[in-house]
Amino acid sequence: MALKDLREYIALLEQRGQVRRITTPVDPELEIGEITDRVSKAYGPGLIFENPVSRATGTPYEMPVAINLMGSYDRMAWALGVDADTGTWRDLDAKAKQLMEMLPLDMPASMKGKLDILMSLKDVAGAGAKEVKPAKAPVQQVVLRGDDVDLTKLPVLTTWPEDGGPFITLPLVVTNNLKGRPNLGMYRLQVFDRATTGLHIHEHHDGAKNLREWAAAGHTRMPVSVALGSDPVTIFSATAPVPPIIDEYLFSGILRGEPVEVVKCVTNDLLVPAHAEIVLEGYVEIGEMRWEGPFGDHTGYYSLADDFPVLHVEAITMRRDPIYPTTIVGRPPMEDCYMAKATERIFLPVIKAMMPEVVDYDLPLEGVFHNCAIFQIKKEFPGQAFRVMNFAWSMGQMMFTKFVIVVDEDVDCHDYSQVAWRCFNNVDPSRNILISKGPLDRLDHTSNFESFGYKMGIDATRPLPGEGHERDWPDALEMDAEVKARVDAMWSELGLE
Repeated sequence: MALKDLREYIALLEQRGQVRRITTPVDPELEIGEITDRVSKAYGPGLIFENPVSRATGTPYEMPVAINLMGSYDRMAWALGVDADTGTWRDLDAKAKQLMEMLPLDMPASMKGKLDILMSLKDVAGAGAKEVKPAKAPVQQVVLRGDDVDLTKLPVLTTWPEDGGPFITLPLVVTNNLKGRPNLGMYRLQVFDRATTGLHIHEHHDGAKNLREWAAAGHTRMPVSVALGSDPVTIFSATAPVPPIIDEYLFSGILRGEPVEVVKCVTNDLLVPAHAEIVLEGYVEIGEMRWEGPFGDHTGYYSLADDFPVLHVEAITMRRDPIYPTTIVGRPPMEDCYMAKATERIFLPVIKAMMPEVVDYDLPLEGVFHNCAIFQIKKEFPGQAFRVMNFAWSMGQMMFTKFVIVVDEDVDCHDYSQVAWRCFNNVDPSRNILISKGPLDRLDHTSNFESFGYKMGIDATRPLPGEGHERDWPDALEMDAEVKARVDAMWSELGLE
């Protein structure tokens, strides 16, 4: 049975000894960030700060802060439904296989074909999101409107010294396109005052596409709602590269094995998770922009300040005893790294279906999701490594990948020492390097242009005939198997352990 909400997930983590409750008063401005950064770098537990307090005013906040709940491989696996008593991180492979069996890889040309696929998916996911009445939605137990709306009463974190202000960092931002199709994205929100925030939404995001669609249709406002806290699968789904044919609620329902319960907002028609902790309801005024940032980002550097849309909050709904969920991003490893690694595992079967030569792939934490991908392939024909590079750059959010490295199937792509050894020894820059040009992640600060620039592919595979290397290629050093077995048998007698 799927976890219903954030509270059930916290209870599970507490049963496994993976949560620490901190009763010492701690300030959301910098102090919680510094504590969490140290715990994260030490691969420590999830944290719940029971008594957040403003040092500047001496005012306590009326809700606890939960952070780093998904900040380990095991906690991330449990969040996605792997059995906490018997499962491990590697059991995500089974979850990925299950997902692969349900998702369509080919988009039918006919409308009937598309509808048939959607109907079959909805059967699997229990008809997708399930709308419930407000009376059955814990997140609408308290409704604040008008002068009662006050974002400054939330214990929103300022995590790094040069941040432009406090930022909401784990939001599920809900928008609809003009046909009513929902989208969940995770876009940071800088709190400007009691009722407005920035909406850091990049041009490549589906939420930004929806905003452009509303603007093109002549609307002056687009409704936006933000859920804080939900079941962990839905939180993850807001970050995942979900196939275009389905929405994030349906994707979450597939992973959960049961539908996400949603409720209609009190001030607009958007559907938000009914078991969220807090929901901010509001709108974006088309064309209104405000200076937002800087922000200490997941690259480990500050992302630069710039103009972004403004979210006007008209209502806040919440539980009677809400928990404020948040995260901190910065130099890896941090909580968001494990969410990205889960994406890597969950979507491996999809990658392999699109590129059958792929044995496995790895997104290094240091590559912060979009800067490096390592592909391990079964190479069978000349130029195949370059096919993989170009195909990768054509696949959804992988188009942002700045470095694509390709190694042979006998190289463990997760062993960075092996990968580096092959790169440093197998690569001839005149033959094995591909420079390409295209979209980059907006947070890439190295490019000459914003969101656009150069990428590099590195072919570290053994050359085949026809690839321009006419000399003999030496074998890698490897001891005879019989000798290794004899030494294994005598190892305990050698006194070397």
